[in-house]
Amino acid sequence: MDLLRDTELATAFDHAARTYDRMTSVNPGYHAQLLRSARRLGLPRGGAGASLLDLGCGTGTSTAALLRAFPRASVTGVDASAGMLARALEKPWPERVSFVRAPVEEMAAVEAGGPYDAVFAAYLLRNVADPDAVLGAVRRLLRPGGRLCVHEYALSGRAADRLLWTAVMNGFVRPWARLHGDAGLYEHLHHSVLAFDTADAFADRLRGAGFVRVRRLPQPGWQTGIAHTFVAVRP
Repeated sequence: MDLLRDTELATAFDHAARTYDRMTSVNPGYHAQLLRSARRLGLPRGGAGASLLDLGCGTGTSTAALLRAFPRASVTGVDASAGMLARALEKPWPERVSFVRAPVEEMAAVEAGGPYDAVFAAYLLRNVADPDAVLGAVRRLLRPGGRLCVHEYALSGRAADRLLWTAVMNGFVRPWARLHGDAGLYEHLHHSVLAFDTADAFADRLRGAGFVRVRRLPQPGWQTGIAHTFVAVRP
């Protein structure tokens, strides 16, 4: 299938926003894995004085994970979907959290708040048409020594992991999507993961974008080999 991009993808997320948190809440380990990835940024002193950028923040679940990991940091969440951001804004946030509606391909909306100490991107890079361009923009937004954490479905390359991913999609996610009228978005989810970089290839992509000290860390449980944390540093 043709993957959804840009306006089509944002519109699909707008429609899915009303049930998105309910969907992710039944994914075993979803919240714990986001928190684990956020903590892997390793910011000192609870993030005191740090400015963080949460790209593709959606309904704010990743933003909440960043705040739990670094309760003294300031966080700016960015997403292209008005519907997802509306759900995020319904939740209580401290004053040091703000949200901006913008495609990640257009960073001008958040450049004024930079340079940032860290950027977090959960389930984002496989959804953009040009991940190298986005990584280049992220690198420019980070201060020297700033950290990038990408939390993403990036398969190990083993056939068993592709089969497990497809089984989960066919057995639960796609029936849920059809029931709630969001079949297009979750078809995109299924195929975008299969089409995206393997974990090793994405680590190489980060190095090619100019990041150093790149680490690839698997998530535990049933998603080992499917979901990974990638941590890197702007030199």
